[in-house]
Amino acid sequence: MSETAHRRLLTADNPAKPSARRQSRKNRRTAVKWLKRVVLTAAAGGLAASSVVAFLPKPIPVDLTAATRGRMTVTVDEDGKTRVKDRYIVSAPLSGNIPRLGLLPGDSVAESQILTRIVPVTPPLLDARTRAEARARLASAQASRRQALSLVERVRALHQQAQREVARQRPLAARGAVSESIAERAEYELRATTEDLRSAEFGVKVANQEVASARAALGLLEQGTTAGEPHLELPSPTSGQVLRVFRQDEGLVQAATRIIELGDPASLEVVADVLTRDAVQIRPGAPVAIVRWGGDSSIRGHVRRVEPSAFTRISALGVEEQRVNVIVDIDDPREQWSALGDGYRVEVAIEVWNSDDVLSVPASSVFRQGDRWAVYRVDNAMTHLTPVKIGRRNERRVQIVEGLDSGTQVVLHPSDQVTHGVEVISRGP
Repeated sequence: MSETAHRRLLTADNPAKPSARRQSRKNRRTAVKWLKRVVLTAAAGGLAASSVVAFLPKPIPVDLTAATRGRMTVTVDEDGKTRVKDRYIVSAPLSGNIPRLGLLPGDSVAESQILTRIVPVTPPLLDARTRAEARARLASAQASRRQALSLVERVRALHQQAQREVARQRPLAARGAVSESIAERAEYELRATTEDLRSAEFGVKVANQEVASARAALGLLEQGTTAGEPHLELPSPTSGQVLRVFRQDEGLVQAATRIIELGDPASLEVVADVLTRDAVQIRPGAPVAIVRWGGDSSIRGHVRRVEPSAFTRISALGVEEQRVNVIVDIDDPREQWSALGDGYRVEVAIEVWNSDDVLSVPASSVFRQGDRWAVYRVDNAMTHLTPVKIGRRNERRVQIVEGLDSGTQVVLHPSDQVTHGVEVISRGP
C-alpha cells in the first residue's frame, strides 16, 4: 500500500486528528507572532530610552574652590637693578701723561693706595691759566669738603634723635602703650639715618681726597719744572673694589678725564622704576622681597626713598609710560646675597597693603558681568550666577567685600559651557 493511501486510510479512520494538528500549528504561529511583537516593542522601547538618556544634559566637569579667610598681601612687582650706594670716579686733576693702569674691574684697593701717576706736560706747568684753574679747583674742593662736613653733622644729629626715639618707643610698644606701627616707624627712621650717616661720612672722605689732589696739583704747578721733576700721584679716596676702568692704556689725558671708578659692592641698593600710579601707594619703610636674583630664596629689604621726579619710558609695546625710581635697601646679611654685584638684574615685590582677616577667592574665578563683578557659586551641584563686590587684588587672589560667605564653593576658570542653573561635577578627587 502506498504512503498516500495509508494516510487517507488513517484520516478516514480518525477524522479529528488533522484538525487538531492544524490548530496546534496555528497556535504556534500566533505565539511566535506575539513573541516577535514583544521583542520588537521592547527593542524599540530600549532604543527610545537610550535616545532620551543620550540627549539628557550631563553634568559639566569643572574645577571648584572655596572662598576662604586669611592673610592677604598686595604688592607692586617690577624689575630692578642693583647698584653700589657710594661710588667714586677718580679723574685727572690736570693734563699729563699716565702709565698703563695695572688695575682691572674686581680688583680690591685700600684707602690711600696709589692708583696711578700723572706726569704733567711742560706747557701746562708754565701756563698761568692752568695755575688759575688749579687754584679754583682747590677752592671748589675745599667748599665741597665744608659742605660735606656740615651734612655729616646734620645727619648725625638726626641719627642720634632716631636712636633716642627707638629707645623710647620700644618699651612703650612692649607694654602696649603705643601701637606696633609707631615702634616700627621709629626703627625705620633709625635704619634710614644710619645709611644716610654712612653715605655722608663717605662724602667727607671723598671731599678730603679731592682737596688733597687739588692741592698737590697746584703745588706741582707752582713749583715750576726742573730736570727730573717727578709726577702727581692719584691715591684711592676709599677702600673697596674697582667697578670700571675708563682709561687702561698709557698716554696723554686732559684735565677732568675719568680714569677709574671705585665702590664697595658690600654696600648695595636696588633701584626699581615703577609706574607713577603704583608709586603713589608706596611708602618709605615698606617691606620688599627681592626675588629671581639667582639665589635659592628671596632677600628681604625695605623702601628707603621714592624719588620725587618721574621720567618717560617707552614700553616694549611702544607705549609711553611715566615711571619713577624707588630705592630699596637690603636688610638681610651680606652672606645671603654675596654673589650679587653692581648692575645685576633682580625683581622686587614691594608691599603696599596687607590684612590678616580677608575673605578672598582665586582671581581666575571672578569675571565681569556687565558693569559689575560676578562668580559662579555652586550649591547642590548647581551653578548660581552671583554678583560680588571686590576690594583689593593681587596676582593670585581677589578680596570679596560682599556677595559670598566663607566656605562657599565657586567655579575656577568658568568656560562658555558654564551658565546659570547648569549641573556641574568637580574634576578633583
